Amino acid sequence: MKTEGSARRGRLTTPHGDIETPVFMNVGTLAAIKGAVSSMDLKEIGCQVELSNTYHLHLRPSDKVIRKLGGLHKFMNWDRPILTDSGGFQVFSLASMRKIKEEGVYFSSHIDGSKIFMGPEESMRIQSNLASTIAMAFDECVENPAPRDYVERSVERTTRWLDRCRKEMDRLNCLEDTINRKQMLFAINQGGTYKDLRVLHARQISGMDMDGFAIGGLAVGETHDEMYDVIEAVVPHLPKDKPIYLMGVGLPENILEAVDRGVDFFDCVLPARNGRHGHVFTNSGRLNLNNARFETDDAPIDSTCSCPTCKSYTRAYIRHLFKAKEMLAMRLCVLHNLHFYNTMMTEIRDALDNGTFSEYKERKLAMVRGKL
Repeated sequence: MKTEGSARRGRLTTPHGDIETPVFMNVGTLAAIKGAVSSMDLKEIGCQVELSNTYHLHLRPSDKVIRKLGGLHKFMNWDRPILTDSGGFQVFSLASMRKIKEEGVYFSSHIDGSKIFMGPEESMRIQSNLASTIAMAFDECVENPAPRDYVERSVERTTRWLDRCRKEMDRLNCLEDTINRKQMLFAINQGGTYKDLRVLHARQISGMDMDGFAIGGLAVGETHDEMYDVIEAVVPHLPKDKPIYLMGVGLPENILEAVDRGVDFFDCVLPARNGRHGHVFTNSGRLNLNNARFETDDAPIDSTCSCPTCKSYTRAYIRHLFKAKEMLAMRLCVLHNLHFYNTMMTEIRDALDNGTFSEYKERKLAMVRGKL
């Protein structure tokens, strides 16, 4: 591992190949990237890790179906690492449709209203059926801000759930018919924006046998400065020889700032979601291709980009596709945005290898903010 200040350059060895870090994981909630991007496309644009969601795949097509078909890697034709979220974020995002108990969480399906129960053991069993490379522990993600007394109780319950996750994962990995008997488990740090609770929880989970550690419960209502303060407080209290994952973040500038504070893994729906609406990231700031000024613009989205979109298509053509409501518009912009993120992570790793991350960060921040 190389370091520059708190920033780290590492490599995580997994059952499905090495992951070079820092890394951005491309989000395919339902085993597909929204915007008609295939597994083959992901390889072409430099994706190392694909991320899918336990709760959603449990509902459709169901983890049991995926298990019968050989696991998530075979199901979606992806032979590189996959991380599966535990369903814990849905405890936050589906707050109006769930009830939290000590044993787990009772949901009403967002699809048909049917009753669903998911606790630590159920989440581990679903993720084992999916046979992902990395499973996430089942936790509660609380909104920010939230009352301190509630956050304290939530953190204590999340710690108890983590112990149950570890025990169930160990049991499942010993079964002869488990598809991936080397499935890895990441713990999740919680505590809202209360830095003392975050630090206490980080110390507690650091003593448990985990393959990696995530910082959860951010990008859910707090300011960027509050998020950075939490990261700075938590990272020193997590194991230095294990990867640290900042869940659900974020903008390029968020990633650069978090890498500078010691984070290794990232994921966010933002590049794909923005791309589907014609909002693209470039090395000279963000663009909205729906704007009239691009109607006759025969330049690529970004003249410095080598993605499949920028090699072959103009801003004017892509704008036309959006106005004509052609699906190709979304695909081309999602490909570009994910390529932009994956390429930025390669640049970050190269800068850390060369001992030039600080200079790279300042230059890249100026570029993505449109100030260069």
